[in-house]
Amino acid sequence: MDRTEFIDRLQRALASGVNSSRVAENVQYYRDYIDVEIRKGRSEEEVLASLGDPRLLAKSIIEANKRAGVSEGTNRTYDEEREESYVERWRNAVRQNAMRVPAWLILLIAVVVFLLIIGLAFSMISFLAPIIIPVLLVLLVVNYFKGRK
Repeated sequence: MDRTEFIDRLQRALASGVNSSRVAENVQYYRDYIDVEIRKGRSEEEVLASLGDPRLLAKSIIEANKRAGVSEGTNRTYDEEREESYVERWRNAVRQNAMRVPAWLILLIAVVVFLLIIGLAFSMISFLAPIIIPVLLVLLVVNYFKGRK
């Protein structure tokens, strides 16, 4: 197991018992610890072996947090909790930036749209009236003379 895999397993194991900020704190601590030990001249394998199984390490951290009275996690995986935090942050941002439209403004917009439609209909009629009226008169005269025969 390498450093990346160790940290990933530690994150996932911690997420089932502590909140995401505690996960991040502990993961950062162990990343720093591994870096310091490697700089001292120990190999990565040696450092990881001395730390042991990341799941057991996480269990110890969770138990210590419980004894200290720190709030527990959500029993979700680290990725689920992290993804939810992104979703929650997005929802909060949308709520804060959402513009609530008052009912009177919606009614005003509806009335304006209705008046525009009526205006458009009457403008079409006034535009076509010079054409439609003579045609209707011609049809009326033709029907009148057909009926006389």
